[in-house]
Amino acid sequence: MPLLPAGLALGSGGLIGLVLGLIGGGGSILAVPLLVYVVGVEPPHVAIGTAALGVAANAIAGLGLHARHAQVRWPCAIVFSIAGVAGALTGAEVGKAIDGHRLLALFGLLMVVVGVMMVRAKPRGEGGSPWLTRESAPWLLPRLGLMGLAIGLLSGFFGIGGGFLIVPGLMLAARMDIAEATVASLVAVAAFGLASASSYAWSGLVDWKIAGLLIAGGAAGSLVGTRLNAVLAGRKRLLTVLFAGFVIAAGLYVTGRGVLAEIG
Repeated sequence: MPLLPAGLALGSGGLIGLVLGLIGGGGSILAVPLLVYVVGVEPPHVAIGTAALGVAANAIAGLGLHARHAQVRWPCAIVFSIAGVAGALTGAEVGKAIDGHRLLALFGLLMVVVGVMMVRAKPRGEGGSPWLTRESAPWLLPRLGLMGLAIGLLSGFFGIGGGFLIVPGLMLAARMDIAEATVASLVAVAAFGLASASSYAWSGLVDWKIAGLLIAGGAAGSLVGTRLNAVLAGRKRLLTVLFAGFVIAAGLYVTGRGVLAEIG
């Protein structure tokens, strides 16, 4: 592989891991645009499959780092993830059947929606969220399952980990606070990403060399991001808003490029 694309892939992985470690999500929404427009991966479906694998591995690294300092809501995260994997596998099959440039245009619109959700999200107070027990299971399991299925469909369709869809989904379904949902979301990001990547890999739509560079860069980025997370904990809202603005701008760009390719 030429040196420049390899360096760009490594740097893209570092950026994705940094964002995942710093604010618990959002890095995955950048993976496909970075691979298509910075690294130059073609066709778009290969970029989507490769990004899904890289993001899943980066989420696992981030989860391992976060789990050393915070309690993971494993029962809720696992139920949410199992339902989401079923949705991700279905969504990936649908996504592979759609024209690549049209898929990019739709992906850009999703980026704009996610960016707006990030700006509008209000932090919740600490505590008060129920654990998954025999008493809470009758109402908590259906909420987790339905929300996981819906977000998994979007994750598989667009080949993303879906962290900024998963975080509000967990907050809504399980009444988690933002800190609990941020850590638990990495379980689902990893599960959804692996499900999507498996589907794309089965169809030969993963660039394994690029994926390896993404994972290597992401491991280093996750380490830096997790440490910055502890240092900048009091400014997390500002960081999220700034990143949301970037996501919206990037989404508009990706949509524009996809539309121009469709009509051009």
